[in-house]
Amino acid sequence: MSKTIIAEDLTITGDLSGSATTVDIAGKVTGDINAKAVDILVGGTVQGNVKATSAQVRGTLSGTLKADDVELHTDARVEADVTAKQLESHKGARLKGKIAISGE
Repeated sequence: MSKTIIAEDLTITGDLSGSATTVDIAGKVTGDINAKAVDILVGGTVQGNVKATSAQVRGTLSGTLKADDVELHTDARVEADVTAKQLESHKGARLKGKIAISGE
């Protein structure tokens, strides 16, 4: 599995797609992301729709999030509709939006 890192000083406008790719975001992405795993790091920002098998949020997300497994860490700031099979939220994480958890 390949890994793509969006560095702190990088801003991307456009969609990212890679079915076997892990994307770590420390910078800013304005656009949709479709990847195997997405990790929005502390200080990272995504404005768009995220679809992944696994999603970790430590930074900021605005849009929608669809993943089998979602983990919202302490510094997560999410304004998105979230659809997941499993959701884990750490103390301090903030989520504003609709939530649908299938549990499957």
